[in-house]
Parts: sequence; C-alpha cells; structure tokens
Amino acid sequence: MQIDAAENPSAPDAEAATIAAVDLGSNSFHMIVASQDNGQVKVLDRLREPVRLAAGLTPEHRLGEEARARALACLERFGQRLREFPSGAVRAVGTNTLRRANRDGAFLEQARAALGHPIEIISGVEEARLIYQGVSHSVAAEPGRRLVMDIGGGSTELIIGEGFSPLYMESLYMGCVSMSQRFFPDGEISKEAMRRAVLAAQLEFRPMQARIRNLGWLTETGASGTIKAVREIIINEGWSEQGITYPALKRLRKALLAAGHADRLKLQGLSEERRPVLAGGFAILFAAFEVLKMNRMNVSTGALREGLLFDLLGRMRHEDIREATVAAMAQRYQVDTEHALRVERLALQFFDQVQVCWGLDEQWRQWLHWAACLHEVGLIIAHSQYHKHGAYLIQNSDMAGFSLGEQARLASCVRGHRRKLGKELWKSQPPQVLYITLLLRLAVLLQRGRSDQLSRELELSCAPDGISLRFPTGWLEAHPLTRAGLEEERDYLAAAGLRLEFA
Repeated sequence: MQIDAAENPSAPDAEAATIAAVDLGSNSFHMIVASQDNGQVKVLDRLREPVRLAAGLTPEHRLGEEARARALACLERFGQRLREFPSGAVRAVGTNTLRRANRDGAFLEQARAALGHPIEIISGVEEARLIYQGVSHSVAAEPGRRLVMDIGGGSTELIIGEGFSPLYMESLYMGCVSMSQRFFPDGEISKEAMRRAVLAAQLEFRPMQARIRNLGWLTETGASGTIKAVREIIINEGWSEQGITYPALKRLRKALLAAGHADRLKLQGLSEERRPVLAGGFAILFAAFEVLKMNRMNVSTGALREGLLFDLLGRMRHEDIREATVAAMAQRYQVDTEHALRVERLALQFFDQVQVCWGLDEQWRQWLHWAACLHEVGLIIAHSQYHKHGAYLIQNSDMAGFSLGEQARLASCVRGHRRKLGKELWKSQPPQVLYITLLLRLAVLLQRGRSDQLSRELELSCAPDGISLRFPTGWLEAHPLTRAGLEEERDYLAAAGLRLEFA
C-alpha cells in the first residue's frame, strides 16, 4: 500500500460569492443557484426536471437504462450551469431512490462526472433535518411549534420543530411514485384502490401518532412537489382560499374517483408531469390529515434544496452542525473527553509535521479532530473490539449534518485506529482518510498511559512507503512498554504494506 499525496476532495470555499444546491430526488431533480453576502442568500436561478428516478428502480435495487439515461442527461445540463463553480461551492445530495440504489457504484461515478461536483447520499433523517432548515428559513417566524411535512417521490418526511431547531424527525419509505406504482400501477383510480392506499399510509403514520401529538404544534406547513401540486389544484378549483384544508381534500378525492384514471384527470392547476403520480401522493397527504387531525396546511416555498444552501453557508461560516453532532455523540456514549483531547492534541501535532508532505488541507484537520473525539465511543458496549463497536455506532447512527458517505469515512477512521489495518477499509475512501488514521493510531498508542507526561519533542516525517518517528535521546529506553507497542504497530502496518520506523 503506497502512500502518495493526492488531490483533496472539495471543502467549503468561504470566498465563493455564488453557491448552489442540487437535490436528486426520486421524482424530480432540482437545482438552485444563489448569491451569498454576509450570510444573506439571494436566489439567482432555479432548474427542475422530472427525472422519475424511482420509477426506474429494479427489484434488485439497480437503475434501469431509461431512468439512468434521463438522470445523466439532466445532470449534464445542470453540470453545464455549475461548471465554473469553485470546489466546495456546490452541495449535491441524493435521497430515497439513490439510498436504495447505493450499491450501483457505476451510476454514482457517472453522475458525479456528469455534474462535475461530488454527490452525497443522505439518510432519511438527515433529509428531514435539511427540509426543516429550508422551510424554517422560508416562512415567516411564528411563536410555538410547527409541523412540517414533505412528500417526495420515494419517501415522506415529518418534522416537529420550533424556530430553526427540529425537535422530532421521521422519514417514511413511501412517496408519490412508490404509492402510485403500488396501488395505481396502470393509472386506474378506483374507490377500492384509494381505500387501500389511504389505509396503507395510515398504518405508516400510526406508530408515531401519539408521540407527535404529545409534542404538539400550532401551525402546519407542507413542502415540495405533491403538496404544492395539491395546493395549486385546490386554490384553482376554488375549494379553498388559502392553504390545504380537510374539506378541500375530500373534494379532491371525489374528483379523483370521478375521473377514474390518471389520464382523464381534468383539474385546474394540475401539470401533465404530476398527473401520473398525483393519486399516490394524495393518499399519503389525506391519510396524514386524518391520522394527525390536521386542520389547515400552508405551503412553503423552501424545502430540501434551500436547506442545503443554508447548511452549506453555515459550513462556510464555521457554524458546522457536524461539530455539535460529534460533541453530542461523545456525551451520549460517555466518552472520556479529557483523554480524547490528549489524543487529539498529539494527533494534530503530528498533522502539522506531515501536512505538506501528504498534501493535507485544513478540512482533514477537522476530520482528525472528529475521529479523535469519537475513537473510544465503542467502549460503551465493551472494551473487547471496541474499535469495531465504535465504527458500527458511527456508521449506523443518525448523525445530523453527515452524509452516509461521511459517516462511513469517520467509521473507517475509528475502525482502523487500532489492531489490524485491513486494506478493505480504504477501498472506497480517498487516501487522506488513511493518512489521518495513521496519525490517530500513533497518538492513541503513545497516549496509552492516559496522562500528559508524554514528551512534546516528537518528530514525525514521511517515509517513501510509510512514516518515521523520532524520540528524544534515551526516551524509548526509559519507556519499554511504549517501545513494545511501537514494535507491535510496526508489524500491523507491515501487514498492510506500510513501513514504520522509530528511534
């Protein structure tokens, strides 16, 4: 395993005057371009294309050729608009369908190449968090709690929040495309099919009904395609003067059943592209109104992509939600924060010494900091194999601000910070992840005594195929346990094709 400097993945560019967010949804792809000045965001451009990605997902969770072609063609067009954007000024995320098709690595590589910027796959809960950010920044501030609902092509998100802070988030695996395929596959809208679709959605909402109602809320806000489409129909048909009401939804249900087929829907405000998936999305919304006893839902102009913009802006201003997430996780799992800080200080000392040699920019200092904070998180389960337990917790927890790929990156660092350094950990990671893991390994090993007595006169340098560590004269002789640990570490690294020299 040769260690070579490589290009760094993108990091937020604080100087970028123009930023963009791309939402690769299950039904449509969206792009929003905005200027930012002193924390203020002004939208410059919006693009939306109905890609219908979820409709092209095979039972094996791979994308069919037609859906793949539609998606890549759309991303090529988006990429043309974003071609001149600097690294880190664009944030693109994939949601439900790409979560399910995450094993289709070839498509993701093609998608990234077409867009010209990295694409992150985010969890359902992270999607809910970003939706809430987009909504809360797009509607007038009101006292009290707000219920936010977003019906996408493949998932539905429910959030209870107050101000800009979400208090409860849920993501359900049902959306307008998936429900339409399941209950209205040929476009026929029968009374029995609608009854079964609404019942299925109610069953999904039922487990969270008590908790959501106990939290309580004062206002209800909807976002994204299905809810916007329903609002347009209801207003244009004259069934409500403002927002979506339960009586208006009952009139829409009657109209859907009277039409009997998606092709025969003649509703004012209904677009041609929304027609095939309206029935499935309506069933979800109608079920939510009934289960949660909602009265009137207003509709927000902001949703996931706007949330992405504000999240990206926060990273540029060093207000990264990921920092709070790591701190909360360390507290939750009772990490020895004093020891984690000792490990971090030494690891960052090493980072400064090899930063130029390995081509590590400042974002990797942040990743090393997070890995040091959480390297002992697995001790909450057991000391034996705690690095594996920690990696599992990081990989499988809901971590606000982190994409699934970023969680995998952090989990790799924690998994690799001790014992065997398996090559399989680094196959899907940039080489910098291995570099900071090596720094973390050495820091943990040298801080085994869990004290501040370690000499600060340690020198770390890059070797052609590994690293070289130099101690003050006589230090190793006076610390035979540390020497034994370094000898063991040398064997672990040699098994991974790396070399450790020390003297």
